[in-house]
Amino acid sequence: MTTPASPPRPATAPPPAPPASGGRPRLPRVTELRLSAFAGHRGAGLPLGALTLLAGPSGSGKTTALRAYEALARLGGGAELGEAFPEPGACVPERARADAQRRRGFRIGCTADGPEGPVRLEVAVQAEPGLRIVGERLTADGVVLLETALRDPGRRTVQAAWHTAGAAPVTRAPLPDDRLGTALLPLRVAGKTPGQRRVLAAAEQMVVALRSVFPCDPRPERMRDPVPAGAGRLLGGCDNLADVLWRTRAECGRRHGLLVDAVRAGCAGPVTDLLAEPYDAGRLVRALLDRGDGTRTELRRLGDGELRYAALALVLLTGPGVLEVDALGEVPAALQTLTVLADGLDRALDPVQRSELLRLAARMCERGHIRLVGTVSDASWAAGVSGVTVVHLDRDRSPRRRASP
Repeated sequence: MTTPASPPRPATAPPPAPPASGGRPRLPRVTELRLSAFAGHRGAGLPLGALTLLAGPSGSGKTTALRAYEALARLGGGAELGEAFPEPGACVPERARADAQRRRGFRIGCTADGPEGPVRLEVAVQAEPGLRIVGERLTADGVVLLETALRDPGRRTVQAAWHTAGAAPVTRAPLPDDRLGTALLPLRVAGKTPGQRRVLAAAEQMVVALRSVFPCDPRPERMRDPVPAGAGRLLGGCDNLADVLWRTRAECGRRHGLLVDAVRAGCAGPVTDLLAEPYDAGRLVRALLDRGDGTRTELRRLGDGELRYAALALVLLTGPGVLEVDALGEVPAALQTLTVLADGLDRALDPVQRSELLRLAARMCERGHIRLVGTVSDASWAAGVSGVTVVHLDRDRSPRRRASP
């Protein structure tokens, strides 16, 4: 019988984030998502902590906010505009009126805090009649570090001006209208003057804060069957959970032990191990619970809540080397932060499972290398858990913040 080959072991997990210096966080992180005019949101500023729950009824725009965050992350990683917004028409506010040239669009942005202090990004996108960036602004401490504007609709470029503070106060040059200018600055700015170096540092902080995002929404109906052995990188729907368990169980015994403890707390019956084994002559891998008395339960027998709970716990206990994310190969692991976007975080979970999962998330986010933004319909069950920021959204998309002590 052939067995799936074990992939190489990844580097050890980074240590806890170093303490802030001078009141500024050492690790770049997104602290606010702004939806100035995006789908159903207008003038919305959503504060984001290490562990944030977006709470509200159906139709309040929780999932839309996560999609906006994911789109910004893709742009920060250098993706083209069409990849970040595959359905741009759905991003335009419903009642937005076209101008004289029949153009309609949307505006989003965010704030990234870090060693350079708060850096703010604003992006204006034209969705109709053609998809393009028509304006972008990067600012810090009230100084405009980068500003772009569409000057000639007939050309596929925007006119950009970035801070120089040298012989000339700004440098002007065209940039493509289908990519985020902030992500392109390291290729265009020489860094010869203090002003240019400031621009590069702010742009790097924004890009590092935005990238390494893992949108996650476990689909139990896709997790029950054996899966082909692959590279062991977890997909957003957690379809290949068994393949990833085959890898992680052998690579990091300590984290796997923490995962088993978490699964034991959230699954019915005794649990002594969560493992994977070859199946169908080694062509597939399946996952099982070891009950400790000689009984092994295939994951196909577990309920939806148990499967979602186990998958989310695995996500929180692993890292970019195991998740299917845009890894920052040029940035040391100690300076990276992974942001998990979990739509329907509490979907199908019972009260015990959601409480255990939230406590696990709080412990992992406290270290500083992982952040979580999850959507829930009601966040009353999160009361009393330290470190949780709850942003309440009404159907009029008005955000109200409550942070647990």
